Amino acid sequence: MKFDVDYIEKLAKVISDNGLTEISLEEGEQAITIRKDLPEVIAAAPAASVYSAPQSAPQAAAAPAQGESAKTEAHKGKAITSPMVGTFYSAPSPDADPFVEVGKSISQGDVVCIVEAMKLMNEIESEFSGTVTEICVKDGQPVEYGQTLMYVE
Repeated sequence: MKFDVDYIEKLAKVISDNGLTEISLEEGEQAITIRKDLPEVIAAAPAASVYSAPQSAPQAAAAPAQGESAKTEAHKGKAITSPMVGTFYSAPSPDADPFVEVGKSISQGDVVCIVEAMKLMNEIESEFSGTVTEICVKDGQPVEYGQTLMYVE
């Protein structure tokens, strides 16, 4: 597969027209990934976001200092975030047990979920060891780049 300029421009248009932040294609040993600039994506995220409730909650909690400390206590541990836009899956198949549950101990490198992007199933691995304290998204829910998937303490 040869990636010519016209093909790359068409992929960039697909990203722009569909509000995507990244597109990756592989054929054999060749691969191409095209990403939008992150500052532009972050600035556009509130306007394009499907989830309005999570965005209003941090603004409301930011006003009172007590609200911030309560929020910090509610999210104990380090966040595992989505490296891409896609669909969150907690298990390898609909009839399988989830990769992790609240209270389960995990090790660095353990698969904690799958994010499907463009019909590719991307296994998300933990960057650290600990115990899962909260799972922030539901199975089958769309996720954004950088969105917190779960917390590990």
